[in-house]
Amino acid sequence: MTATHTSRAAKRPATSGAHGRHPAKSRQRPNWLGGLVGWLWLAVVIVPIYWIVVTSLKTQSNYYLTNPFAPPADPTLDNYRLVIEMDFPLYFLNSIIVAIGTVIPSVLFSFMAAYAIVRSSGASRFLRGVNSLFLMGLAIPLQATVIPVYLLIIKMQLYDSLTALILPSIAFAIPLSVLVLSNFIRDVPKELFESMRLDGATEWKTLWGLAFPLTRPAVVTVSIYNALQVWNGFLLPLILTQSPDKRTLPLALAAFQGGPYGVNVPAVLASVVLTILPMLILYTVGRRQLLSGLTAGFGK
Repeated sequence: MTATHTSRAAKRPATSGAHGRHPAKSRQRPNWLGGLVGWLWLAVVIVPIYWIVVTSLKTQSNYYLTNPFAPPADPTLDNYRLVIEMDFPLYFLNSIIVAIGTVIPSVLFSFMAAYAIVRSSGASRFLRGVNSLFLMGLAIPLQATVIPVYLLIIKMQLYDSLTALILPSIAFAIPLSVLVLSNFIRDVPKELFESMRLDGATEWKTLWGLAFPLTRPAVVTVSIYNALQVWNGFLLPLILTQSPDKRTLPLALAAFQGGPYGVNVPAVLASVVLTILPMLILYTVGRRQLLSGLTAGFGK
């Protein structure tokens, strides 16, 4: 009797809880609210982009006669041709020069500064002060420094030049870059640095031979972020430049109307598409590194 009862108990499936539900299955319930919010956010992002692209393929007359969200019956690239003929390549080149001139020096300087701060481990009072200065720079908004920056640019005789846009952009890109890169370098095991030192490697070789390859996701992250900030920057070009040939794309878009007698909305939106296309390509190429840099740098 006892043996039969024991065998039946052994064959009976193990249950948990009052209703016999397995705890793993109870945790696999779908998050309907999160999914709904995700789809709503996707619609908020996709719908304006769809409207911009569709409208840029319409003629000005069709824009006022058709449904704004309806695709054009006869798509045309005349708006893009018009934008390119109205000095768009010059403004595009100016934005490229400012973006590259800002990103490369700021990332290189920030990486070397972050390496020195982390490797000093708080032993150097000077580097501790430099780190505190960088962190304090995160609390200063760009708008609060427009007048001092303007006066400095005037004193340096750099007004109405692309250099006047590059130098302040580098200064404002450094604090956050140092913070992100410092967190990544701290995640590198100290044993690797000690191994390089025992092999006779100098700090310069350790910097570029060990720290730089291991922190490449963070470098890509800050590069893309700084490029986006500079590419979309409007305040500094508005304050520090005056000549039309020194305009960057955001400032040119603000002054662009698409026609001499009124606003050509499809042409304006065609210029918007051409403006965001390089950053979209950059994000697509560096998406994996960007996501890795945003999630792994603050893992501690």
